[in-house]
Amino acid sequence: MSTLDRRIPWIIKYRPRRIDDVVNQDNAKTQFIQWIKTWIEKRIPDKKAALLYGPAGCGKTSLVEAVANEYRIELVEMNASDFRRREDIERIASVAARISSLFTKMKIILLDEVDGINPRLDFGAVDAILDLIDKSRYPVVMTANDPWSQSLKPLRDVSLMIGFKRLSEKDVVIALKKICQSEKITCEDSALNELAKRSEGDLRSAINDLQSIAEGYGKVVLDSVKTLSAYRDREYAPFEALLKMFNAKYIFQAKQYVTQTNIDHDTMIIWINEHIPTYYEDVEEISRAYDALSRADVYRGRIIKSGSWDLLSYVIELMGAGVAFARKTYKYKWKGFKSPARLQLLAQTKKTREVLNELSSLLARRLLTSTTTVKREVVPYLRVIFMNNPEKASRIAVTYGLNEEMIKLLAGPRASDVLNYVSKISKSKRI
Repeated sequence: MSTLDRRIPWIIKYRPRRIDDVVNQDNAKTQFIQWIKTWIEKRIPDKKAALLYGPAGCGKTSLVEAVANEYRIELVEMNASDFRRREDIERIASVAARISSLFTKMKIILLDEVDGINPRLDFGAVDAILDLIDKSRYPVVMTANDPWSQSLKPLRDVSLMIGFKRLSEKDVVIALKKICQSEKITCEDSALNELAKRSEGDLRSAINDLQSIAEGYGKVVLDSVKTLSAYRDREYAPFEALLKMFNAKYIFQAKQYVTQTNIDHDTMIIWINEHIPTYYEDVEEISRAYDALSRADVYRGRIIKSGSWDLLSYVIELMGAGVAFARKTYKYKWKGFKSPARLQLLAQTKKTREVLNELSSLLARRLLTSTTTVKREVVPYLRVIFMNNPEKASRIAVTYGLNEEMIKLLAGPRASDVLNYVSKISKSKRI
């Protein structure tokens, strides 16, 4: 092995150059290639952008690079640090989107790891990407490990969503063996199996570990793997945790997957509830799964009422193993899961609920009652007044110091009438 070769990270040296080199992502390949061919044929597809999502190290970026290489397409690649701010995107990507390539007929603009955008710290980044997609003459491709955060919803809405699955241990072992053969190093099968197991389907991390051990020991044996390689303590995205839970072979695995995710138990129950009929097709299996989930929800309710957190183990048991083992027979199935409609609705109505809570707190202090009573007994009557008598409503609004958002909540389509009267009252008081 030359000094130069030793300096090249193997994840770069052995990155797929051809589409066939991308391991075990046939569905994703088919979707993405069909979409790219539409651009090559100079037809604008329904979705001008594609969002490739799935766990780390499964081949998202590699597929884009392989397609660009095989179809002789120029690739303009931006990683997460390049598009944190609006001006970064406008300076780099927008120029690339408008100016023709000198050497190829087409180009792909790749924005890697868009789920790394922080909606507070990277203000304006999502809007800039949307503007780029709208104005671009070329396909815009994004990648994400977890695309389901609310801040990324505008990008999901304009993108073709292409899901990638986590690689199996067998897939990882095959890829590692090829590298060992190419590098002419001794690799024990047991060592490669252990590397694959510890990588949890992340081929990139497995290759990095392989290179570290090979360069440190000159060969790859089981003892060196156990000494140098660490198990990846994964935190799964919701859609990935669901897939692993539904396909769990053992009860302890199903329980583990529903707790090893980046959302709370209540939200996970919503995800499971919506996707039981997505995964199961047999009516009896669907019925048994919902029965287990409903029992989990009963225990969750008892925890909330009594504070008996020792019942949490029953919730996890039922929502995980109970749902997973509602099946009659085991057969691995891959399904693409999407963010539940209920969560999307809650996100859309979040602002309305915040205004209602603020209004209820304000009136509760003035009326010396609870916010619950205000919501149940006062707000409905106020809505009738605000929608039918804008002049009287304006006097109530001024008296109780209601802001514009509260008035819009109560008056609905008559909000402009009420606000006009409020403006007149304010002017008359100044005079």
